[in-house]
Amino acid sequence: MHDPYAWPLGPDAYVAVPMLCVGYALVARAHRPERWRVACFALAMLLLLAVLGTPLDTLALHHLLSAHLLQNVVLAEWAPGLVVLALPPAIARRVHVPLVLALPLWLATYFFWHIPAVYDFALSHHGVLHLEHATYFVSGLALWWPVVHGRYALQTKAVYLFAAFVLASPLGLLLALLPEPVYDFYAERPTVWGLSHLTDQQLAGVTMAAEQSVVFFALFAWLFFRFLGEEERAPDRLPTASSAPSRPSRSSQS
Repeated sequence: MHDPYAWPLGPDAYVAVPMLCVGYALVARAHRPERWRVACFALAMLLLLAVLGTPLDTLALHHLLSAHLLQNVVLAEWAPGLVVLALPPAIARRVHVPLVLALPLWLATYFFWHIPAVYDFALSHHGVLHLEHATYFVSGLALWWPVVHGRYALQTKAVYLFAAFVLASPLGLLLALLPEPVYDFYAERPTVWGLSHLTDQQLAGVTMAAEQSVVFFALFAWLFFRFLGEEERAPDRLPTASSAPSRPSRSSQS
């Protein structure tokens, strides 16, 4: 039996994170990002280390579905979103990521890796699991890129995030409502803290659905109200009858 609190030594945390730091240092040296952008990148790296380089990774790999889904949320949503925020616009806007491609890519990645047979296979083969983590992160970058650096109208970005929320939330809700564990990999392994396998799955689904509700719906609301505020402040572009220039009368022309 694996020690559930053992510290992992996998390449996801101790190879990928240093490589990302070196890459960002080169970008920062050339483009001098603001301090808040550097802070966003630092927070993203801390999140990656927290889920990939601590005993949470051991729990996710051997004991708890809920721990693995927390990893997925960080890899596919939180960390890539912070990294995209951290990039200076001067370099990020050179890359165009279309909305119509970014969202389907992210959704397809999320749903594919949660197919029970695929999920169990990845957990049983560490090379595939590393690929899973990489695709989550890359698709997460694609998801947030048009929102942060895309030249789209605010209402378009708001609709995009609302669509992401509506289309992704059924996955977490389904896991929370199913009456039986769906992943054989975890059903065959002991849990911790007295959790049953079904309770672990329900906790994972509820946490995932609640997180996406907060993140996506909150950002959707923020963008939507920003759009409404800009509409209220925008001057009337059509001339009114009182402001329209009057034509000189015939008597004044003669």
